[in-house]
Amino acid sequence: MIDLIMGRLALVFTLLATAGLIVYIISQNKSAYLWSYRILLAGFVCLTLRIFFQYYAMGAAPALTLKSALSFFAWTILGAYLVFHLKFRLMVLGSFIAPLVACLLIISSAMPSSEVMVKPIFRSLWLTVHVSTSFVGNGMFAVTFVAGIMYLIQERQIKRKKLGTVYARLPSLATLDSINHHSLIWGFSFLTVGMITGAIYAQYALGSYWRWDPKETWSLVTWLFYAALLHERLAVGWRGRRTAIMAIIGFAVLGFTFVGASLWLSDYHSFRNLGGS
Repeated sequence: MIDLIMGRLALVFTLLATAGLIVYIISQNKSAYLWSYRILLAGFVCLTLRIFFQYYAMGAAPALTLKSALSFFAWTILGAYLVFHLKFRLMVLGSFIAPLVACLLIISSAMPSSEVMVKPIFRSLWLTVHVSTSFVGNGMFAVTFVAGIMYLIQERQIKRKKLGTVYARLPSLATLDSINHHSLIWGFSFLTVGMITGAIYAQYALGSYWRWDPKETWSLVTWLFYAALLHERLAVGWRGRRTAIMAIIGFAVLGFTFVGASLWLSDYHSFRNLGGS
């Protein structure tokens, strides 16, 4: 019951914050931003409490159904945003992150609740670490994705010399590229830990580190994509528009791995097998 209340409060707070942040990017009213940021922070606290209560009740990572996985994903995106806000102090970043989080929470809340039968094998520390680090990596990649979109918008406005528009309030291209760079590094690091701990859990639970399940295969494709992008940034020196576009494509691949492979292709990684639809 408590987790349900926290989930609804998180949705309300996120929607209010989204509206306020949209007002901020249009009017540049700092008061609107400050209140929206506080409300968004309250939404993150509510989501954190919800996840805590769900984990306490289930004894397993609260991401065994698509409904709970979307909520968990929203939580990691918000967490990643708050971390990058502390580093870059970009108020406008929240105006792009909050709508994405709100969409995930709306979809999650609209899905019917179902009783989750948690199998004993899912009450594993390795599974919790695997899920948590993978989702945190995904949350970081969401920031990379948003920074890529902001970069392309800002670049387009600069080329067209459209000064004084809403988009002229975006940060510099160098700052957006720096966000892309840092979020890519952290996202890849967490995803790598998630892949390793997932293999360890698979060995413990199934007797094999790798089974070429479609979800595993697409997770590997996602990891290789981001590995190649990170290599091009660090070794070759890719910057700017090219990395922004690749970050957007990478997030599309990640989205298919997260939802598509789990719903339509996977066997033991499917949400139905994990405990619900």
